Amino acid sequence: MTVDTESKAELRVWREIVARFEAPSLPLSLRQIANTIIPYLALLCAMYFTLDISYWITLGLSIPAAGFLTRNFIIFHDCGHGSFFKSQKANRIVGFLTALLTFMPSYSWSHQHAAHHANAGDLDHRGDGDIWTVTVAEYLAMPLWERICYRTYRNPFFLFGVAPVYLFFVHYRYWVSGNTRARWSAIRTNVALAGIVITAALTIGLEAYIMIQLPIMIIAGSAGVWLFYVQHQFENTYWSRHDEWSYVREAIDGSSFYRLPRLLQWFSGNIGFHHVHHLSPRIPNYNLQRCHESHPMFQRVKHVTLWASLKTAGYRLWDEENKRLVGFNHLKVARTPAVPSDGVIAEIN
Repeated sequence: MTVDTESKAELRVWREIVARFEAPSLPLSLRQIANTIIPYLALLCAMYFTLDISYWITLGLSIPAAGFLTRNFIIFHDCGHGSFFKSQKANRIVGFLTALLTFMPSYSWSHQHAAHHANAGDLDHRGDGDIWTVTVAEYLAMPLWERICYRTYRNPFFLFGVAPVYLFFVHYRYWVSGNTRARWSAIRTNVALAGIVITAALTIGLEAYIMIQLPIMIIAGSAGVWLFYVQHQFENTYWSRHDEWSYVREAIDGSSFYRLPRLLQWFSGNIGFHHVHHLSPRIPNYNLQRCHESHPMFQRVKHVTLWASLKTAGYRLWDEENKRLVGFNHLKVARTPAVPSDGVIAEIN
């Protein structure tokens, strides 16, 4: 589906459609906490008791534990949007606790994520919580060292392997300079994490704690970065210059409908309905599918399947002329001279 213009009248229509799904349900929120946090903690205990049996069993249990940790992140994510509870105090408390399980500072991350929602798809306002993406023209104008950095960053091994480890263990331990709330958010998180690590060291032992927590964080971190990546990095996504940018069009055309198998949809907290989420971040995750199914306009949104999404890992650059993401192999085309019928060579780009 494509939204060509964004008027006040259109915005009123969109808001009327999503408004009835924005109210959180306390029973549903509490049930989601129970069926996420309790199994996660139970799996941590099970992993500890398997350490003396076989570490392969421990590693096997780390996979479902990572799934529950990913689902826990969605709860924190909703709390950051103020959509999980009606009470903002409850959102702050639960948001802090669930963020702590993922080693993330709740306010600092949510503040940056709000900027992502405000600017996603805007070529003139990149950098707030986005996957670093440059246009073909920008890449061709880069010096060699910057191209090497960009290619390294966009390499799947780095993006989904090295980057998550750096983010969760290093990057989130710091704060944005000059932002007092972000600084204290990071400090509180770091102090609480230090308390958890010290407690674990004094009870089960530091080595056992690392052997349990590390594989969970690596798997969940990679899965989380992948989900965030595929939600906006697909071939016919939406990017535009600021003077032509549309909030509604970015939500519908620039945020994917990631159709996952039912089990993966459950573990990822329905975040595959990302087009609905970007249209209204106030909708709690357990209402996203109902909202998607409520109106024909959502049924026309093109979906991305799990198998088809693997192809998106090859997209690296935004082709501003043709309005689509392309891989580095597209650069061969961009650099190749075109030969018009009169034989005069014209340079592309």
